[in-house]
Amino acid sequence: MAERSFVEEVKKLRLGAGEVFSGEGILAVTKALLESGVAYVAGYQGAPISHLMDVLADAQDILSEHGIRFENSASEATAAASLAASVNYPLRGAVTFKATVGTNVASDALANLASGGVTGGALIIVGEDYGEGSSIMQERSHAFAMKSQIWLLDPRPNLPCIVQAVKDGFDLSEASSTPVMLQLRIRACHVHGQFVASNNRRPSFTIQQALDQPRRDVDRIVLPPATFLHEREKIHERWPAAVKFIEERQLNEFFSADACDIGIAVQGGSYNTVLRALERLGLADVYGESEVPLYVMNVAYPLIDSEWQRFCAGKRAVLVIEEGQPNFVEQNASAILRQQNVDVALHGKDMLPLAGEYHTATVMKGLRTFFERYGVLEPQPRKVIPVVAMPMDAPATNTATAASVTTAVVTEELAALDTNIHARPPGFCTGCPERPIFTAMKLVERELGAHHVSADIGCHLFSILPPFNLGATTMGYGLGAASASAFNTSGSKRAISVMGDGGFWHNGLTSGIANAVFNRSDNLTIIVDNSYTAATGGQDILSSTALNPTRSTGHEIEQAVRGVGVKWVKTVRRTYDLKAMMGTLREALTTGTKGPKVLIAQSECMLNKQRREKPKQRKAIAAGERVVRERFGVDSDTCTGDHSCIRLSGCPSLSIKPNPDPLRTDPVACVLDSCVGCGLCGEISHAAVLCPSFYRAQIISNPTKLDKLKQYVRDAVIGALQRRDAVKRARYAF
Repeated sequence: MAERSFVEEVKKLRLGAGEVFSGEGILAVTKALLESGVAYVAGYQGAPISHLMDVLADAQDILSEHGIRFENSASEATAAASLAASVNYPLRGAVTFKATVGTNVASDALANLASGGVTGGALIIVGEDYGEGSSIMQERSHAFAMKSQIWLLDPRPNLPCIVQAVKDGFDLSEASSTPVMLQLRIRACHVHGQFVASNNRRPSFTIQQALDQPRRDVDRIVLPPATFLHEREKIHERWPAAVKFIEERQLNEFFSADACDIGIAVQGGSYNTVLRALERLGLADVYGESEVPLYVMNVAYPLIDSEWQRFCAGKRAVLVIEEGQPNFVEQNASAILRQQNVDVALHGKDMLPLAGEYHTATVMKGLRTFFERYGVLEPQPRKVIPVVAMPMDAPATNTATAASVTTAVVTEELAALDTNIHARPPGFCTGCPERPIFTAMKLVERELGAHHVSADIGCHLFSILPPFNLGATTMGYGLGAASASAFNTSGSKRAISVMGDGGFWHNGLTSGIANAVFNRSDNLTIIVDNSYTAATGGQDILSSTALNPTRSTGHEIEQAVRGVGVKWVKTVRRTYDLKAMMGTLREALTTGTKGPKVLIAQSECMLNKQRREKPKQRKAIAAGERVVRERFGVDSDTCTGDHSCIRLSGCPSLSIKPNPDPLRTDPVACVLDSCVGCGLCGEISHAAVLCPSFYRAQIISNPTKLDKLKQYVRDAVIGALQRRDAVKRARYAF
């Protein structure tokens, strides 16, 4: 069950020639694939292209109507390997996954694909997750494209350009017998706009035809001596063919080329940011008309020598705007211009930050430096906000002193924002079933001492942050168990590794669990089974309990683990049962049984559960049905203000409020209305022997007569007891 359904939106994929398509970038990419005559599509979800996989899943009826095979791949490597269908056959295929981690996982398949080359168009759509909002290490796809000689498209982030890039990508791939990578940044994936649609096309050559007419070409197989021929073919045949295609099709764009004698070279994906910065500087308008020549590289690799020579000829200086480090474009362009004897000053990282995301403010600062140096803008004094204003009625006798004070005040700048704004690190959702797992680990840690914990990619990685502070390393998706393998030594403590069910099926079963069996590991692996690849949007996987009409689900992780030879396997069916979690965890860390140990902690992702249950509840309440919801609360009179419940939970629904007792100054805990009734806070108070201040309440919508009678009796009894206590307090007050 993905976090978002595109069932209604995918109806737009049936639009025909001349009709106007309005929607999101991700949906436009799918429409472009249909219009390109693609034969098969595969991929693995991950930001920022998770929704592309969701769109494809919701559009399977339309895909099947056009004879298109779609597959949710087990990993990025699986997806990339499926492009082998385009090696010998004129089949157009596309795969999609997150960069750069997805590209790293798929690197073996991609390198082999690029070496042997393709016959049909092969398009790799990567979600470029680079920048301050990224969820991964800061790397780019550019380096991989360069090292494997895969052509890299980076279109301007608007729907017509993105759709055209998909179509051009297939044509470029076929013209140069080379796979093509289409890079889509976060903003491009979610940009909204319009384009004029074309008719959807059935594949000109189908998978069934390929099966009926099998072909093979030994020269395409990556095996010596063919590998040496592949390298020569890349440079002497495929590269020139790609350059010729890019020039003739005019994939790169020139704007206001002769406006003045300086210019800006920018990758297509950064075009909107640069244009906004130029507008802020008064050198462009809201319609995209620039007073400065722009060279927009919708093809980020390879660079086109003739275009660089033409753009830079007669110019005094050119600024290259390229996010990230190394500055591949700037270095390559410098070599091209030197070889072509073009006399132009080339700037880039000397005026812009060496690394990091180039947002509008950053680009505007670099552009101003560039323009002021070459006389396009007049230098402006730096604007500084004074901290203290000088009184208007200052004594005239203190003029000199006042002037010196004013100067000192004006030169004092406001502190940087990051010193004034509190950090907001990611954390578990309200009611997340993974939180009690790490609460149990912290409580057992009190008994047995700290253990080395190897973390993994996924929601459970939030455990490295407060209040749990667990986890020493994370090496990759599904590599939690593998990253603890060096700690497989006999001693008093066992290393602990954590991985999610998504990581387990992606990579962990072989690289982690099977490896532990083979090497006779004695460590503990905790597999967090929340029924989905929750971190990427809640897509179904092999062990999902949901019935998926197009996929096979319900395959238990425990069976897979036992299948590769693990003997000690325990499954906790409900992670919110904190005592069971603690007991099983304690047993795993202290048992005398040798060999790898696997603890499977199961409970459905609360976010997905709420997405499913809340609409049902609203519908039932509207229909007049009796609906019972559970909430937890804290008795302010009983709470001691210790706040251990918060330190061992970190639930967003747990907060503090002023103590109602005037004799106590410590604030008391409270439960906010966002509580989903998971019960962990109450479990903690009992398991950790903290306090009895938590209570559970039932909220009944559309109560029956019996419910009303019970509530009447409760109110009467409680009211009588309260009146009795009030009389006693009044008696002792005198």
